[in-house]
Amino acid sequence: MGFPVSLRVDDEDVPEQAADAVFAWLREVDARFSPYRPDSEVCRYDRGELQRHELSDDLVEVLDLCEHYRRATGGAFDARLPGRGLDPNAVVKGWSVQRAADLLRAAGARRFVLNAGGDVVAAGGPWRVGVRHPEHADKLCTVLELTDGAVATSARYERGDHIVDGRTGRPATGLLSLTVVASSLTEADSVATAAFAMGAEGIGWAASLPGCEVFAVDAGGQVLRTEGFPVAREDPAPG
Repeated sequence: MGFPVSLRVDDEDVPEQAADAVFAWLREVDARFSPYRPDSEVCRYDRGELQRHELSDDLVEVLDLCEHYRRATGGAFDARLPGRGLDPNAVVKGWSVQRAADLLRAAGARRFVLNAGGDVVAAGGPWRVGVRHPEHADKLCTVLELTDGAVATSARYERGDHIVDGRTGRPATGLLSLTVVASSLTEADSVATAAFAMGAEGIGWAASLPGCEVFAVDAGGQVLRTEGFPVAREDPAPG
């Protein structure tokens, strides 16, 4: 999957096999959806070896989500950038980790935190989740309190200018970081990436979506957040 995954389950009656199922599912997702594995379903479809009607229901769902966010952002979010192969990772990550959280719930877990590369699904809180300062790795720019839901951040500090504005074909540089809280990580992660690709205008777009709360740091270091963003305690703003 290309990122570390950690899991904490506080329920005493949840079998260890539930955690095994989470990691088995994520390994399966990596094998099926990776744009870097020539034998993955994504790569085979991109090469024309599979037709749309031959795809798994999971990949059809992911592709539909990609198309939804492409249209919603006017093309800023695009899984098919010019000169590149099909890459649905921006949707796959949150979608697959949310599905893993659903597996935990089905196994009886009620209080847990699943952290996938800094994107979090939490249940049975309150839990405190720190958001890394976009310019200082040893600092936080805010801490939020999450009871049941998900939080995802898109930023430039880990992988550089890796998010591309599909409208221009150039890296999105209008924001330093953007964090979204939503009921599911499928939505939180997709919206965070899509909004980041849009640049500064993405803040208002994400904030307008029902059930989404937003915390953003723009290219000038200014902090903007929605009124309902669940801040647990105030930290000094980036500067």
